[in-house]
Amino acid sequence: MESILIFRVGLVLANRPASPLDFDKRLRALESFLKLSDAQSLAAANKRISNILKKAEVAVDTQVQTALPQEPAEHELRAQLQRAEADTQPFFAAGNYQAALLRLASLRPAVDKFFDDVMVMTDDKDARNNRLALLGSLRAVFLKVADLSRLPG
Repeated sequence: MESILIFRVGLVLANRPASPLDFDKRLRALESFLKLSDAQSLAAANKRISNILKKAEVAVDTQVQTALPQEPAEHELRAQLQRAEADTQPFFAAGNYQAALLRLASLRPAVDKFFDDVMVMTDDKDARNNRLALLGSLRAVFLKVADLSRLPG
């Protein structure tokens, strides 16, 4: 049990919390998040995203080009992510990481559908880079609390 806590502390410390209180809030939010039914799936998605972004041969931008044609699942994830980012901004500003993660957990169906329906590493360079940007944006919003991609599973 102690080793699990130490591991989770490392996930939070990876983000360099601003203060001991901020660290505590992040750790408590992570503990609460991990009890959610969507937590394992989202942690796995974060790990997959991290691996895809590491293997990308270009620097990944987080600016998604909305003018490019998109698959329906890609468009839906982008739209839901934009709403989630707007919804979580006040939570992050207030240090309410638990509420932020709870809101982000609602992205699970869109994330799952994206990975089921969309080929990220397509031959179309513009589409590939746009999809990588979308994944980079998704990863960045989760990283505001802890590095979920390092969770086992």
